[in-house]
Amino acid sequence: MTRLTGSALRVTILVGENDTWHHKPLFSEIVHRAHAAGLAGASVFRGVEGFGASSLIHTSRLLSMSEDLPVAIIIVDTEDRVRAFLPELDELVGEGLVILDECEVIRYVGRDTKERA
Repeated sequence: MTRLTGSALRVTILVGENDTWHHKPLFSEIVHRAHAAGLAGASVFRGVEGFGASSLIHTSRLLSMSEDLPVAIIIVDTEDRVRAFLPELDELVGEGLVILDECEVIRYVGRDTKERA
């Protein structure tokens, strides 16, 4: 299990939920590549409304019925590990926003593997 406390780097990737990579959701590809790279963790959050560089507003409100809502993928790990993963994002993210923030990890605890059985 990865141990992570203290100074870290958070990368936030903002894309559309309909963005794909080889017919697979882009957010899923990013999460799976982060997992394969051994990063501490990744989470995907679906937005209810937003706009980006295209200035098109995407919303979940009934009258608008957008099918391309914003999605945020957040990954936190040590600076070295996150920066080593950035070339993957350069390859994957054609449209969207990638943000890096310094952060401090206070607590990072997973389940005991014995509990999973």
